[in-house]
Amino acid sequence: MSDHVTGRTPAQSLPLPAWVIVQSTGLTVQLVTADNLAPSQLLRVSPHLHPGVTRLSRRAGSTWIRLEPVSRCLTLWLYLSLCFAFADTRGEFLTRNSRPNIVLLMADDLGVGDLGCYGNSSISTPNIDRLAREGVMLTQHLAAASMCTPSRAAFLTGRYPVRSGMASPNNMYRDITWLGGSGGLPSNETTFAKMLQHRGYRTGLIGKWHLGMSCASRGDHCAHPLNHGFDFFYGMPLGLLGDCGARTWPEVHRWLRVQLWVTSAVLAALPFLLLVPRLARWFPVPWTLVAACGFLAAVFFLSWFSSYGFMRRWNCVIMRDHDVIQQPAEETRAAGLMLREALAFIDRHKRGPFLLFLSFLHVHTPLITRGHFVGHSKFGPYGDNVEELDWMVGKVLAALDRERLTNQTLVYFTSDNGGRLEAQEDGARAGGWNGVYRGGSGTGGWEGGVRVPGIFRWPTVLEAGLVIEEPTSLMDLLPTLSHVGGGILPQDRVIDGQNLMPLLEGRVPRSDHEFLFHYCGVFLHSVRWHQKDCNTVWKAHYVTPKVSREGPDACHSSGVCACSGHVTHHDPPLLFDISRDPSESHPLSPDNEVLFDMVLGKMAAAVREHRATITPTPRQLSTFNALWKPWLQPCCGAAFPLCGCSGEDV
Repeated sequence: MSDHVTGRTPAQSLPLPAWVIVQSTGLTVQLVTADNLAPSQLLRVSPHLHPGVTRLSRRAGSTWIRLEPVSRCLTLWLYLSLCFAFADTRGEFLTRNSRPNIVLLMADDLGVGDLGCYGNSSISTPNIDRLAREGVMLTQHLAAASMCTPSRAAFLTGRYPVRSGMASPNNMYRDITWLGGSGGLPSNETTFAKMLQHRGYRTGLIGKWHLGMSCASRGDHCAHPLNHGFDFFYGMPLGLLGDCGARTWPEVHRWLRVQLWVTSAVLAALPFLLLVPRLARWFPVPWTLVAACGFLAAVFFLSWFSSYGFMRRWNCVIMRDHDVIQQPAEETRAAGLMLREALAFIDRHKRGPFLLFLSFLHVHTPLITRGHFVGHSKFGPYGDNVEELDWMVGKVLAALDRERLTNQTLVYFTSDNGGRLEAQEDGARAGGWNGVYRGGSGTGGWEGGVRVPGIFRWPTVLEAGLVIEEPTSLMDLLPTLSHVGGGILPQDRVIDGQNLMPLLEGRVPRSDHEFLFHYCGVFLHSVRWHQKDCNTVWKAHYVTPKVSREGPDACHSSGVCACSGHVTHHDPPLLFDISRDPSESHPLSPDNEVLFDMVLGKMAAAVREHRATITPTPRQLSTFNALWKPWLQPCCGAAFPLCGCSGEDV
């Protein structure tokens, strides 16, 4: 029965026996007949509700009730009873006929093992744990990439990042590096925000974007959030980086910068060295040669220092919609400003429906933690930062409770990828814990880089405390939100995500994902196969990164693992049974697994079929697009390059 079915008023006699749908719009309630609902789709309820009510089900956006033949007066009495039985404290019915508000909470580089509900006992996360208790927890929830930019592109579009050009062909620019770069999420991509915006949702993004800004000129904002379905944006378009701290060690291309400084020093010394034989009267050195070397040294230095030397000013800015309001951002207050704006957005649009995507700056370095959270956890500064993140989640949940929106709001919590093992501050580890899973952020297809928290809460629809171990993906959000928000999926492109609602509601026992492909940039590193006829999950690695000796499964020397070049190709592939060996510690072989050849053959066929669906697209993270371009650099205050403003929020 669709949402636009018309019905009779309660005072009218009903052709009983009948199936009745309780529907509401605001404070208006109707009982709508529907004789075509199969009894097998209904759930029994306690008979003490009323003698005339024998069954009830929440299906297809409504509450369905079975009525036995009764009098018109009894029908009217039953209608009034239902008003109290199914209405919340504001008199609104808690059915799925009304589209829910949607709150998406995404952490930055949070490890799946950092949360209490996922087994952590050293960091306190009571608010996120509450979400898990009151909702559905996914234990095999997977990012489409182990880096921020491609993972977030897949999250918004429901497609592997290689399809939209948001996957990198080189190791240096796996994420968008410069706010003044020309690469970004193409404007022809359909995001869940754009889809829900067309269905009447008020949409807002607060926090980190990291999917590009402009293409050809400083103000075109081709990849801006407002060009991708969001009505409102407040946040840091690139995110919080180690370079944003006034006194923190550089994070972006750290070792390249060291090499650039050394090269600049050598070139700067060259003119002085050429003067030595001339002043010592050993042999004459032309002054033109000395001047040319000095000019070359100056040009080389300015060519890189104009970008890397001012990274905090160029990349660490806060924007409201299209306007830069802080440059550079005051990093110690940035997260608090984001929370303030998120709570204000909920208050402005509490009459709904609204979509709020709160993309936290936590827990990426620098670990900016405030107030009593400093020194509060047992896991040092990183644990303090996670606990402050949890407190911020609690503030959002409290706002929903205060506005009595909890039962009408779908809340989702996740991270864009696994915890970063290489992150350090003051010589101490500053990255997350990925539990028993191998690898971390940037490590290609290893489980620790792509397995992330996944929690859904929708009290009137989803069963509290349910745990699902089936493979699911961040790409599933687009088709899932399309289903609950009444959106229409694009038919002119491949959508890799699946609608999760049947699985979350317990109507089906298995995920629709049979194969999932794990990319590192544009390179396919591994494949996951969930056998349909059993619960076994196989995973084959075709390529794995070469790691450092300093720590397990991390690349400390380079800061991030390589996708190509410094990697190991496996022939035959490394094969693991993830359902029995989630830490990927015991590779299988024909000697200890009789299905070895069959499994690899099945996966090879799936890879060929998958690659046949990939069409060429412009690479947004190419070297040219990734380079800093002064004419694209967002700027406030004085004219470029004298950019700077403290903004309305300081």
